[in-house]
Formats: sequence, structure tokens, C-alpha cells
Amino acid sequence: MSKGKETKERILHQAATLFNTRGYAGASISDIMQVTGLKKGGIYNHFQSKDDLALQAFEYAVGLIKQRYRGALKNKRHAVERLQGIIGVFQDNIDNPVVEGGCPLMNTAIESDDSHPILRNRARMVMDDWRDMVRRVLEKGISRGEIRSDVNPDEVATVMITLLEGAVMMSKLYDDAIHLQRAIKHLNNYIEVELKA
Repeated sequence: MSKGKETKERILHQAATLFNTRGYAGASISDIMQVTGLKKGGIYNHFQSKDDLALQAFEYAVGLIKQRYRGALKNKRHAVERLQGIIGVFQDNIDNPVVEGGCPLMNTAIESDDSHPILRNRARMVMDDWRDMVRRVLEKGISRGEIRSDVNPDEVATVMITLLEGAVMMSKLYDDAIHLQRAIKHLNNYIEVELKA
């Protein structure tokens, strides 16, 4: 990796953590300069603006999470195992976060809701990808006879994601992973009892 690419990667990682912990509005260029150790020109050598950096930092954090999903699903073929793998990524991100501060998707979606339409749209696209991933696992499971035929994949994707994201929020709020652990236990039971063919 070239020195320029290495520097850009370092800026992205540090900015992703900063934006994920302080929020886009709460992180100034001065803050970014402080965490990266670079002057403004060094940052703008790699990014056109703070908005550009925010979008790329979000993409960077999402890319790290997508790598975890790929790893979690790599050797799993059965739909139940794949759903459990998706759920396991959440636990992994609590125990070993890709960036500090919680789920980058949830944080970005909440903060950008009314204040930053470009980030909001990008967060929405990432959520669409995630919902599609869960739906595809379920649809394939239905077609293979691994998941009950009366299961509504879109409904299950909504329930899974909202339960997991809500549990992450509660675990962060109370600084207690028990809320996510309970959600994961419930979802795993739901998959085995309600979804599995």
C-alpha cells in the first residue's frame, strides 16, 4: 500500500471512530486534525470537504462490518446457520467493535435524519442492503425447505433488525450487554421454533 493510501486509510479509521462517538455535527475539523495528527491541508489533500470525509468514513465503517458478515456467512449453507451468523455479528461488534461508539449505521441514521440528507440517504441504502441480505437468506431457505413456507421474509427482516438495533441502543445506554444478549437469545429461539422448517 502506498504512503498516500496508508495515510487516507488511517484518516478514515480515526474519522469513522470520531464521527461514530461524537456525531457528525459534534466533530469539527479541529477535532479531526487532533485525532489524525494532520493539518487541515493534509486532510483536504485526501478529501474534498468534511462532508466528503464523513461519507467516506461511514463507507469505511460499513465496509468493515460487511467483512464481518462475509466471514460469518462464509462456510454456512443452511438458512438457520446463516441467520444465526448474521445475529452473531452483532455480538461480535459489541465484544470487538469495528469502530468505537456502537453501530455506525444506527448512529448515522439517527443523527442524519433531519440534518444531513446525503448521509441519511447513504445510511438508508446500507439498511436496504442489510434487509436484502436477510430476505435473501430466508427466501433461499424457503425454497430449499429449510425455512417454513408461510414465513414472510420482509417481515422477519424488519423484526430481526429492529430488535437487534434496539438491543444495541439499550446496551449502550445502560452500558450493559445483557440487553443484546437477551435479544440474541430470543431471536435464536425464534429462528429455531418459528422459522425453521
